[in-house]
Amino acid sequence: MTHPGTGPARLTEIADGVHVYVQPDGGWCLNNAGLVVGADGHGVLVDTVATERRARHLRAEVLRVAAAPPRTLVTTHFHGDHTFGHRYFPEALVVAHDNARADMAAAGLGLTALWPDVTWGDVGPTLPHLTYREALTLHLGEDRAELIHLGPAAHTTGDTAVWLPRQRVLFAGDVLMNGVTPFCLMGSVSGSLAALRRLRALDPVTVVPGHGPVGGPELIDANEEYFRRLARQARQGAAAGLTPLQVAREQGPGPYADLLDAERLVPNLHRAYAELAGAAPGAPLDVGALFGEMTHYHGSLPACHA
Repeated sequence: MTHPGTGPARLTEIADGVHVYVQPDGGWCLNNAGLVVGADGHGVLVDTVATERRARHLRAEVLRVAAAPPRTLVTTHFHGDHTFGHRYFPEALVVAHDNARADMAAAGLGLTALWPDVTWGDVGPTLPHLTYREALTLHLGEDRAELIHLGPAAHTTGDTAVWLPRQRVLFAGDVLMNGVTPFCLMGSVSGSLAALRRLRALDPVTVVPGHGPVGGPELIDANEEYFRRLARQARQGAAAGLTPLQVAREQGPGPYADLLDAERLVPNLHRAYAELAGAAPGAPLDVGALFGEMTHYHGSLPACHA
């Protein structure tokens, strides 16, 4: 049986000049990307994809829709599924938050070691040519794309949301998921909740999550509910003297069991426990060890169909 993640995605227009590239089923390393084409023909690509095969297909889709390759490539955060395909858009100026650039340089191709059986191909992130700290505006003829840092830490410490005020379209990166378990191992629970409040205040009509189908502002509510439950689980577990793994085994994902990648509960709980102990949002945790613990909880290596 062919896994739904193996089929090619297509760019689909969701608003005037705004296209999304949704890769089913949205699980590990099957992220979303987007393309915004201004009236002046200036194209802005939001993120790329994880493997050479997928990056070449994304480029073909972009050239099917736009008259020329994008001049700007916005990186919502440093993870390889969103950045490894950057090199297949050499014409573009790569833009990201300061922290995302530093994290990209430090991480390199580390993601590939987690799933060595994936055919990654010739991939690697292109370090951003332009970085910003709080906000940056891209002018696209009469339109604009506002880049907003969702700091200090939500999904990571370098998350960028792309807000299109005329179309009221929001590209949220991995700060938002749809049908996929949220993930804050490299960010924070409190920061995720703060970021979601900021996104809600934008009053978007259309929301493009980092993984999963396009939706509306209800995605903000759903992700917020997950993080609130996570925070309660951590407080109760810590008060009872339980480890994050014990909490995960005793309580499980509960109402979120049907979300993809529910095993993320384990590292998410570790992040919540670290915050309860006074760790700053985004303070480094042992990602390798926690990925191993998550795999043990899951019973096998989580599936990656990139």
